[in-house]
Amino acid sequence: MAQKEPIRTIIMGAAGRDFHNFNVVYRDNPLFKVVAFTASQIPNIDNRVYPPELAGKLYPNGIPIYPEEKLEELIRRYSVEEVVLSYSDLLFDEVMEKASRILAAGASFKLLGVKQTMLTSTKPVIAVTGSRTGAGKSTVSRKITKILKKFNVRFVVVRHPMPYGSLQKMVVQRFTTLEDLDRYECTIEEREEYEPHLLEGNVVYAGVDYTKILKEAEREADLILWDGGNNDWPFFKPSLYITVVDPLRPGHELRSYPGLINILLADVIVINKINVAEKNAVDTTVKNVKRINSNARIIFAESEVIVNKPGLIKGKRVLVVEDGPTVTHGSLGFAAGYMAAKKYKALKIVDPRSYAVGSIKDVYNKYPHIGPVLPTMGYGREQMKELEETINNVPADVVILGTPSDISRYLNINKPVVKTLFKLREVSKPTLEDIISVFLKEKKLV
Repeated sequence: MAQKEPIRTIIMGAAGRDFHNFNVVYRDNPLFKVVAFTASQIPNIDNRVYPPELAGKLYPNGIPIYPEEKLEELIRRYSVEEVVLSYSDLLFDEVMEKASRILAAGASFKLLGVKQTMLTSTKPVIAVTGSRTGAGKSTVSRKITKILKKFNVRFVVVRHPMPYGSLQKMVVQRFTTLEDLDRYECTIEEREEYEPHLLEGNVVYAGVDYTKILKEAEREADLILWDGGNNDWPFFKPSLYITVVDPLRPGHELRSYPGLINILLADVIVINKINVAEKNAVDTTVKNVKRINSNARIIFAESEVIVNKPGLIKGKRVLVVEDGPTVTHGSLGFAAGYMAAKKYKALKIVDPRSYAVGSIKDVYNKYPHIGPVLPTMGYGREQMKELEETINNVPADVVILGTPSDISRYLNINKPVVKTLFKLREVSKPTLEDIISVFLKEKKLV
């Protein structure tokens, strides 16, 4: 019998999950021919090539990456049979809108499963995931690192990928100092995630090839902490699966992809931000979570925003600069910086829209739900300069940084800067420490 032609495939992504799915399912697999990646959500990640060094022997010229807007055209051009959705933080109606476009263009729509895409570690893995971007995963992850240090556990943090630069240079990245952020030419989004860990002395791994990253992490640590991105599920199979849920977006836990998967698989669910969400929203979220996963242990937590210089805010005109993904595709109109401005009694929150330049202006057109705040869009040097110019254009007395990264370290800002931080406070039993201490004993790590 003649061998069937390989299935012509496009992988839809956003520079992260898409590359991982290719690496573990499609690379060196003669049953498929990946003709293209498409890119969405993140600026400046299309119109490049997934390099042959990473693509494997079946792709000597690499694989082109196109804007997602060209999807139907690409399906026709390459006679594509299957399109695989491989990125996160989408509501269900958005997933089905994309599926409908694909089906109408003549291809099949595909989602890869958890078992197909999770790597198995020889070491215990604690995974922190979320129902949506901005739920508070990073705060929970940092709390866990403190607990692990208390019990003298040798661990490393492995972060969900953000390979927005030269992919050849990002196969395996290991971060230990702030200088490593400069060495790897990290975007602001990368700095937002890595910087707080580095300031606390944590080793962070990230990159493109998570099979290689896993091997390096296993050599160095007795336990791996998976610090998730967006609301994606982990690349490593968890021994303890923790999902953070955000009641500021009640109902999203039922209709977000793949956030619902994280809730279904969770051993522990942290209902975060109960101090800033409406009681009805918290009650609705809890009811939904218990209906979805009645076996998970639930932790209620407050997310308290604190600042390093509260005296600079009261009675002043402030520009609020927020974590980019949270207020863009995360669908929250504001975050930590806005809460800090209110808490510390700013005279006025200056709306930055009319002062935005270049691609920063385009962000407001793409995400009209954003409130009177400035997202930290900094994907490459040019956009960082546009962010810097926008900040300096705004007639404010003070800049409040809602982002975990101190952008004043690498941008020239013409105003005083106040830095914010979320602090997690559990208000129920069991606590994270209660659960993790039992887990560590079971794994014979203490």
